[in-house]
Amino acid sequence: MTESEAYFIVNLISGIGPVRARKLKERFGTLDRALVARGADLRSVEGIGPELVEKLVSWESTTNAEKERKWAEDLGLTVITQADAAYPASLLEIYDPPLVLYTKGKIPETWPRGVAVVGSRETSHYGLETAKKLGYQLAYAGVPVISGLARGIDTSAHLGALAAKGTTWAALGCGLDQMYPPENDALAAKIVESGGCLISELPLGTSPDKRTFPMRNRIVSGLSFGVLVIEAGRQSGALITARQALDQGRQVFAVPGRIDNPLAQGCHQLIKDGAKLVEGVEDILAELEFLIPRERPTPEARPLPANLTGDEEKVYAAIERDETPIDTITQRTGLPSGTVSSTLLRREMKKLVRQLPGTVFVRTS
Repeated sequence: MTESEAYFIVNLISGIGPVRARKLKERFGTLDRALVARGADLRSVEGIGPELVEKLVSWESTTNAEKERKWAEDLGLTVITQADAAYPASLLEIYDPPLVLYTKGKIPETWPRGVAVVGSRETSHYGLETAKKLGYQLAYAGVPVISGLARGIDTSAHLGALAAKGTTWAALGCGLDQMYPPENDALAAKIVESGGCLISELPLGTSPDKRTFPMRNRIVSGLSFGVLVIEAGRQSGALITARQALDQGRQVFAVPGRIDNPLAQGCHQLIKDGAKLVEGVEDILAELEFLIPRERPTPEARPLPANLTGDEEKVYAAIERDETPIDTITQRTGLPSGTVSSTLLRREMKKLVRQLPGTVFVRTS
């Protein structure tokens, strides 16, 4: 059994998931060894209780990996696991990367970071037109547009990208043999035909539910360098994606709306909390250019900002010319990790530093 096959099998065992799979790999070195381990050894793994031990011990009789593979092949799907070179590097950065990706369509040789566009399913004409316009402009600029193929903002963002003849990817909260919402079946086909792809971590036959959509959202944000929220109420699922993006070290963007529109309240709160206000695609592309600057002056050539406290000065000075991991900053300053984190957050709010994917930081001026 190869390690890729082991990932595929473990993904079929309900209750394991990415975090427990990582614990198994840490304990046994590889997942294929975990699948042949004794029950006593499995019980020593954190998070693996008696029920999961039984599932792991009896996987050969309770899962049918060969049938699942054949089903995927018949549907024209490509299956990628964490052990495969084709797996997106950006997803490996997040806390709980999917063990397996079922994909339909064109798989990029290297997955460029895109922009996730999310928002409410029930939206206004303004929201739909804004999502379509920004989806078009991002795709026209060569930036992949990532969304969840849901009604409303997701659909408009995909349509905008397709109109620009650009790349768009859709992460689904169900197995790829399903389609939700069903009216987007034709849109899904267009995404595939245009050179984009459909993505799901869920085994075939999995129906969408309240649990699978938040799972899907972390893939949408994980594939991106930033998440753009367009029309979202305070309880919108799009805000879950925004929070996941922050946890993953991604940039968050938000489009403002009318102050009397309930669908704008979530976006306005994000902006109050530090999300970048977006009035046009140039606001997003400017951040993308910042992440891959052509030239950066040395820190010595840039004077320290005024009005820094002692701790802030130490933290700011510890950030090098290139991206500096937070652990390195903590080590250089000798400050407690909590102090470093809170100081960086204050400086980020003042636009003096910027957090990049992977919890690394750079100076902005």
